[in-house]
Amino acid sequence: MHETRADLDHLQGLLDRSYARAGGHLVSIHTPAARLTAEDLVARLEGMNVFVVATATRDGHPRTGPVDTFLFRGSLRFGTSATARRAQHLARSPAVSATHVRGETLVVTAHGTARRLDLGGDDADFRDLLRSHYGGTYEDFLDGEPYYAVDAEWLFAADMSVHTQPQD
Repeated sequence: MHETRADLDHLQGLLDRSYARAGGHLVSIHTPAARLTAEDLVARLEGMNVFVVATATRDGHPRTGPVDTFLFRGSLRFGTSATARRAQHLARSPAVSATHVRGETLVVTAHGTARRLDLGGDDADFRDLLRSHYGGTYEDFLDGEPYYAVDAEWLFAADMSVHTQPQD
């Protein structure tokens, strides 16, 4: 776990605010019993997870694709190739949505803005995580490749295996 107490508090506040303004349909599915706390979410997303990230083309058409994603310091972080269309989309419009589904045991969705990371500067701690996960050195595979943090405005996380049907 790489989150500080402040990171966990921020993450929990984001989850609480998101559910407080969510629509009735989502709230009926993500019941309070199914919702994860920040601590639960951090534990469930340890290491690398594949998220499907959505960006938009110049004319507003959605495009999705899987990316290696890490929950680090309370935010989802992912990379792509500098030559990928996704990188072009994000350079033009940083709006992003990301979803991870693990059977019926976990569903996580974030909506927000992608912020490019500075792996050679302020975000060197995340670069170190990438090195430890993938091996090698920064120059081997990260130099010039964009990585992003999702500055989430909405975040939902639930364990869908929890029985959510009302009891008589």
